[in-house]
Amino acid sequence: MHTFGHPVRIEELAALCEEWHIELVEDAAESIGSTYEGKHTGTFGKIGAISFNGNKTITTGGGGMMLFNDEALGEYAKHITTQAKVPHRWEFCHDHIGYNYRMPNINAALGCAQLENLDKYIASKRKVAQEYIEFFKNFDGIDFFVEPVNTFSNYWLSAVVLKDKEAQLEFLQQTNDNGVMTRPIWELMNRLPMFENCENDGLKNTIWFADRVVNIPSSVRVEDL
Repeated sequence: MHTFGHPVRIEELAALCEEWHIELVEDAAESIGSTYEGKHTGTFGKIGAISFNGNKTITTGGGGMMLFNDEALGEYAKHITTQAKVPHRWEFCHDHIGYNYRMPNINAALGCAQLENLDKYIASKRKVAQEYIEFFKNFDGIDFFVEPVNTFSNYWLSAVVLKDKEAQLEFLQQTNDNGVMTRPIWELMNRLPMFENCENDGLKNTIWFADRVVNIPSSVRVEDL
């Protein structure tokens, strides 16, 4: 999963999956427009997915887009998302368990119109990120999270990493008290009551980030369009 729009080392994961004959399903929900070594995220595995949720770079109000490197699999996915209905002039016959996951045309039109401006949206987000980079150079104990080497990130969400949990809470308090909406990253699932007894490996690195990362305002700016 390409968190905050920053591509992971997906080429290494793809090579590992190929070595062990594992199909790669790539979560590119947050990374439309992001690339790893010039190749778009979501296209390294057999299947990829991009989200058009209301908070994403491009939104249709909900839903998303599936990407396939296998034409037959793509046709099958389209079939079962349209109720697995066998084409016929009047009969209602279904040859698989089907689902009504089609995107309505009105929502799709919203998405198509925004796709035409995707480059402008990403340019604006990257411009904001660059200004953050320069700004946070002046602060000890606050690191702005930048795109990894050999990648091009859409900077869907800009993020800073604080020195510890206390600093994170202080940053959240100060910014929100002064009208700047900031948020910690999503709560860890093993900390939620319905999953607290699920097995995990301790999640040392995950907890480290959860206790330090804060997302800061990341919207496209009107003046950049």
